[in-house]
Amino acid sequence: MSQTKKNILLVISTVLVTLVVTGCAALYLMGGDLAKAGDMIRFIATVRFVENHFDGEVDQTALINGSIDGMMKSLGDKYSIYLDEDKFRQLNNVNNGTFGGIGVVMSFAEPGHCKIMSVMENTPGQQAGLQDGDEVIAVEGTPVSELQPEEVVGKIRGVEGTQVVITIRRQGEEDKDYTLTRSSIPMTTAAGEMIPDTEIGYIRIASFSENTGREFKDALEKEKSQNAKGLIIDLRANPGGLVTACMEIANMVVPEGEVVSLIDKSGNKQVFNSSMTEKGIPIVVLIDGNSASASEILAGALKDRGAATLVGMKSYGKGSVQTILPLFRGDGIKLTVAKYYTPSGTSIDGIGIQPDVEIAMPENPVEDVQLLKAIEVMKGKIQ
Repeated sequence: MSQTKKNILLVISTVLVTLVVTGCAALYLMGGDLAKAGDMIRFIATVRFVENHFDGEVDQTALINGSIDGMMKSLGDKYSIYLDEDKFRQLNNVNNGTFGGIGVVMSFAEPGHCKIMSVMENTPGQQAGLQDGDEVIAVEGTPVSELQPEEVVGKIRGVEGTQVVITIRRQGEEDKDYTLTRSSIPMTTAAGEMIPDTEIGYIRIASFSENTGREFKDALEKEKSQNAKGLIIDLRANPGGLVTACMEIANMVVPEGEVVSLIDKSGNKQVFNSSMTEKGIPIVVLIDGNSASASEILAGALKDRGAATLVGMKSYGKGSVQTILPLFRGDGIKLTVAKYYTPSGTSIDGIGIQPDVEIAMPENPVEDVQLLKAIEVMKGKIQ
């Protein structure tokens, strides 16, 4: 037999052995499903072929990461995404109550606009000279008008020590680029105070992280000690977060009984209940078009259970629940695993929650008319 024929037979034998081994492994992983095993063989064979024959350098990690990213995008669900190392770290930091950022509180009350509401002390934002009322019109050159609120936040936040360029518009001045170096920002997600000259407590919840329940409890107890007769919970521009943190707060404000139910693709239903038995004080909840996910779970439960009056504008309408899967290289995926339903059995996905009292913020507000309306509604409850 010629050497050429031997080489050809060797290649064929190698391919056959690879396919047999790959096929057995794929069949095992797919639980004996031949069709799924066949698809897995196609994938593995493609990876091997690219690695062995591409005329250039192949980064196997980048190849697999790109495949996972494409896998998530193929689902057609904007909430199911691949998170590279940086994004996965950011998500964990936010859930843990810290993040790499510039130290500003932003509002997206006006669609397509991002306004700085306050600048935290001793942060990159303050050191750069950012001011309350400044408008962020671009992040890294991308206009804010082309981004969703969560995308703006995601672009500004990042790894501590890295830089971000934001473009600021300030009344009476030319637009200006600011280059800021991100630092570790401790995130207070729930804080409040008594409304001056009233018996009304106010607590703003910016998001739901591991610390939110404790922060809310501290604020609530402080205001009750100051003889608060009613409570305004501000969920405006709250994108959501941990359902567990939402439930901690629900146990303090939602009467005993159902808060939310989750139903997965197999129809399995999980009901989450509040354990609060003591009589609560009257509550008004502020919501807007950027109140989403866990914010809507809390607002929906309070509304359906008759425990609060909702004031503001219709909420975002995110009625799905995601789980996080780490992928062992510092990256991970976020995958939609269930839909949630309010106590009345309503899915608000793509619909949102309609407030009991609807009031929009004016284009150039000189005062917070939604908060003023909430105070008016609360005074009617406690008088």
